[in-house]
Amino acid sequence: MEKAEENRTVVMEFILVGFRTIPELQGLLFLLFLLIYIATVAGNLLIVALVVTNQQLHTPMYFFLANLSCMEVCYTSSILPSMLAIFLTKNYAISLNGCFLQYYLFNWLAGGECCLLSAMSYDRYLAICKPLHYVTLMNGRFCLQLALGSWINGMVVGVIVTSLMPHLIFCGPNEIDHFFCDFTPVVKLSCSDTSMIELVMFILASIFTLPPFLLTTIAYICIIATVLRMPSATRRKKAFSTCSSHLIVVTIFYGSLIIVYLLPKTKTLRDLNKLFSVFYTVLTPMVNPLIYSLRNKNVKEVFVKAVSKYLALMGDQRIHTNC
Repeated sequence: MEKAEENRTVVMEFILVGFRTIPELQGLLFLLFLLIYIATVAGNLLIVALVVTNQQLHTPMYFFLANLSCMEVCYTSSILPSMLAIFLTKNYAISLNGCFLQYYLFNWLAGGECCLLSAMSYDRYLAICKPLHYVTLMNGRFCLQLALGSWINGMVVGVIVTSLMPHLIFCGPNEIDHFFCDFTPVVKLSCSDTSMIELVMFILASIFTLPPFLLTTIAYICIIATVLRMPSATRRKKAFSTCSSHLIVVTIFYGSLIIVYLLPKTKTLRDLNKLFSVFYTVLTPMVNPLIYSLRNKNVKEVFVKAVSKYLALMGDQRIHTNC
C-alpha cells in the first residue's frame, strides 16, 4: 500500500507529445490552428447570433443548430487554446488535474454532440416523414427537453469516467502520444489495474453513444426512403436540401470517431489516429457553420439582410459624422 501511494506521486504531470515530432512545422501549425480556432469561434457565434436575433429562424431546426454551435465553441475551446499555448511556449507539460479536466470537458461535449445530432436527425425525420404531426410533436417544450437532455447526458458520462481516473496510479513513463488528454493514451500509461475503468467506459459508451448513432442512422434511412417515394422531383430536391447539411456533419463526425475508437489498432491506423482526431476535434467544429450557411437558403438570406442592415447603419453614421 505504501509503495502504491509512493508510486502515485511519482508522475505529477504528463507530456503531450502532440506534433513535437515535426519541429520544423511548429510555426506553420501554430498559424494554421490559430486561424482555425478564430474561424470556428467566429462562425459558430455568428450562427447563434443569427438564430437568436431573427424571428425567421425561430424554429426547432435552427434552435438545435444554435445549440450545436454553442457546443462546438465549448468543444474546440477545451482543446485548441492549450495546443496553441504549447506551440508558443514549447512547454509540453500538463498537470494530472489539468489533464483530467481537459478530458472531462472533451468527453462531456463529445457525448452531448452525439445526442444533439440524434435530436436534429429526429427533427428532420418528423419534418419529412410525419409533416402533418410535426408542429404538434416538435413543440417548444419538447425541443427544450431534447437540447437539455443532450447537454446533461454528456455531462453525466464525463463526471462518471473522470471521477474514476484520479484513482489510477501513474508510475511512468508520462508521455501521451496525442495533442490532448484522450482516454486511451492516458489509461495506457497507468501501472495499476485499468480493467474496471475500461469496462465502465465501454458500458457508458454503449449506452450514451451507440443509441444516438443508431437512432440517427434509422432516422436517415426512413428519410431517404420517404424522399425517394415522393412523386415530385421538386419536392425530392427540397427535402434532400433540408437534411443534406446535417447528414454531411453526421458523416464526418461519426466517421472519424469510428476510425479512431472502433477500428482495429493496426500500425497504420495508430500512426493516423492523431490525423483523424483532428477531424472531429478541430475541423468539424470549423466547417459546421460553413456547411449549414452555404447549403441553407434561410441562413444565407438572414445573413445577407444582417450585413446589408449593418452596412446601411455604418453609412448613415458616416454621413451624420460628416455633417
